[in-house]
Amino acid sequence: MIDMGTANNEAIRQELGRRLQSERLNRNITQKTLAEKAGISRRTLVGAERGEPFTIDTLLSILRELGCLAQLDLFLPEPEISPVQLSKLKGKKRKRAGGKFTYPKTRSTPWVWNEE
Repeated sequence: MIDMGTANNEAIRQELGRRLQSERLNRNITQKTLAEKAGISRRTLVGAERGEPFTIDTLLSILRELGCLAQLDLFLPEPEISPVQLSKLKGKKRKRAGGKFTYPKTRSTPWVWNEE
């Protein structure tokens, strides 16, 4: 087990690959069978289990075939809006993050109407 909060991407991928492999072995599924059912090549599955870079689509396909796709809710649960934020939004869903406001730069020359 690694500390996901401090581990680098490579270490996290390797841990994820180890967990995918363990889940596959616990279900007594061969790499060939899982790859075929997931619609990926065996080489892609082998790479994922070794911790090599792979796409989110590959991960979703593997998890789906292992019956673990629903566990993504544990990984990244639907965020809840705080009561204070909800009252500010008055029932509207927030669509953007507020950035820090910066005032426009002042012009070196005064602005004039119909300037050509």
